[in-house]
Parts: sequence; structure tokens; C-alpha cells
Amino acid sequence: MSYVLQCVELSKLYQQGNIETSVLNNLNLAVEKGELLAVVGSSGCGKSTFLHLAGALDKPSSGHVMINSVDIHQLSDKEQAKFRNRHIGFIYQFHHLMMEFSAQENVAMPLLIRGDSPKKALLEAKNMLEKVGLSHRAHHRPSELSGGERQRVAIARALVTKPSLILADEPTGNLDFETAAQIFQLLKSLNASENTSFVIVTHDLILASKMDRQLNLVKGQLVNLNAKMNEQEASNV
Repeated sequence: MSYVLQCVELSKLYQQGNIETSVLNNLNLAVEKGELLAVVGSSGCGKSTFLHLAGALDKPSSGHVMINSVDIHQLSDKEQAKFRNRHIGFIYQFHHLMMEFSAQENVAMPLLIRGDSPKKALLEAKNMLEKVGLSHRAHHRPSELSGGERQRVAIARALVTKPSLILADEPTGNLDFETAAQIFQLLKSLNASENTSFVIVTHDLILASKMDRQLNLVKGQLVNLNAKMNEQEASNV
């Protein structure tokens, strides 16, 4: 089977003086095409570190990350940047939009960085904004948009390059319950229509339960969330 994302024996150690801290410990993961995966875990367990390694934003101490069968940490920094632009989309808890540009210009930015013409990039951005229900807000700047609308723009920006993998770090964590539910429904709809794989880090167990699969990051490794919950229940008996 061909996987969109594979992590093999992935480890990350941080050294501070004589103190060595293990954040990820021989972590293994395989994500299928079109899969919607939730990763949950307590604060400080290494969820963001895992996403940064999976997206080639940080380097592992050991192990491998393959995206579409390419070992991304064997690429040069320049090759990694080009690969991310074409194959990976990122969504964060805070939208990180550029405030001086319109929604459409923000969404077009990855395409302009890739070298597409402004005309083509803006057209693709307009089409993606329509998919997230914001075509009528295309020329508004982020300061003129609500929190939910800003996050929709960020989602459109992540998807505009048609990546095979989206890595999302608490994408609904900064939103109220109703808006968060709307954003999740949007992600699920785009997952189905674009057949893009989503790996979503979240503290929200209700949100996680709605995804295809749920994993818990514990002691540097990913385990089945339901298995972990059953283990905890057994220990309380």
C-alpha cells in the first residue's frame, strides 16, 4: 500500500547542558490517502514537535519521514522548501495571515512563491475561497474578517496548492464552540472533495472522535486512543 505519510522510528532529543530530554521516542505512523487522523495528547507531550518533523520544519534526532515515498529529511533545505510548497499544507491555531494583504492575496501567496503568474494565482485563490464559502470576502483584509472567516482563509491558503497532506495544529482551538464546529465540517467536506489527507493535532476529544482514526501521543509514541482510554479505565477499577 502507498502511504501519503510514513514516520519510521522517529525520535527527537533536546540537549540543554548535561540534561537530555526525549520528546519523541521511535515513533511510527502510516497515513493513507484521504485519511482524516486526529492526534491528541496532554500539553507538552510533543504534538507540535511531531508536526514540525512531519512537515520538515525541524530535523529529527533519528528516524525517517516519508511523504509520497520521499524521505524529506534527506533533501537539502532548498529542496525541502520546494517540496513543502507542492505537497504539504499547514493550518495553525492562529491564522498567521498577512494583515496588509486581502484574503484573496493571502490565499494566492503560496502559488506566487511557487512561481505561478499573478493572474493564475489570484484565479486559483478565488476558486479556493469559493470552496470555503468566502468568495464574497475575497477583497477584505484580515482585520475586516471574523475569527472564523480568518481561519477559513487560512484553510484555503493551505489547500490552494492542492497538497496531498494537510498538517493542522489546533485549527479550532482559538474559536468558540459553534464556529469550531463549522470549521470542522468544512475540513471534513474538503477532505472528501479534495481527497487530501489531514493530520490534526487537537486537545478536543469530541472533535477527535469525529475523525477516521484517533491516536494518543504518550511518552513519545503514538498509541490507539481507545486502547489508552480502556487501559486507564482498567487501572481505576
